[in-house]
Amino acid sequence: MSTKSKSIVNLKSSEKLANFLSANRLHKKDFAQMVGVTLSYVYNLIDNSIPFSTRSTTLERIAVVMDISPEEFIEYKIPQEPIIEDEGLGFIKEKLKEKNMTTLQFLKAFPRKKRVEIVDILRGARPLPLDWGEIENIAQILGISKDEIYGFWEKRLKQVLTLAGFNFEQNRELGAAILNCSKKYIESR
Repeated sequence: MSTKSKSIVNLKSSEKLANFLSANRLHKKDFAQMVGVTLSYVYNLIDNSIPFSTRSTTLERIAVVMDISPEEFIEYKIPQEPIIEDEGLGFIKEKLKEKNMTTLQFLKAFPRKKRVEIVDILRGARPLPLDWGEIENIAQILGISKDEIYGFWEKRLKQVLTLAGFNFEQNRELGAAILNCSKKYIESR
């Protein structure tokens, strides 16, 4: 590919990003925090003073915030890190659609320091959090009841305990007691 072609490709990605920020009145600083990059990096991408990112993690984060597929960026290469297939993530994405809530609106509902973590969950690089408070916060933002989200949290807890060596078959009663106590505690909050 010639140098001229590369600059056109970069310009398209840079323009796509600049147009998104402008159309959504999203400040570059907020966008940088959501994606986990520096403000100067975002300015350089938009100004085309550096080549548009080819790092899959960065492109996936940008794509999540923009509500597009990362494949829409010509610079995107299939990532080497595994994508987490999580029913809870599918449920959250389904609720976003039902509520007609954009990813950007969803992200803005979280504290700034939490947004990049939520982006990574939405792109399938991180599982749903195990911390009930974080799950409850996600549920509140989406208007989901505790009962609707509890099953996904319980599956996540079982997954973590199993990976740590807890055998639910051999410890059926103990496992049931753990889950019953958890359910009672969550219902009392």
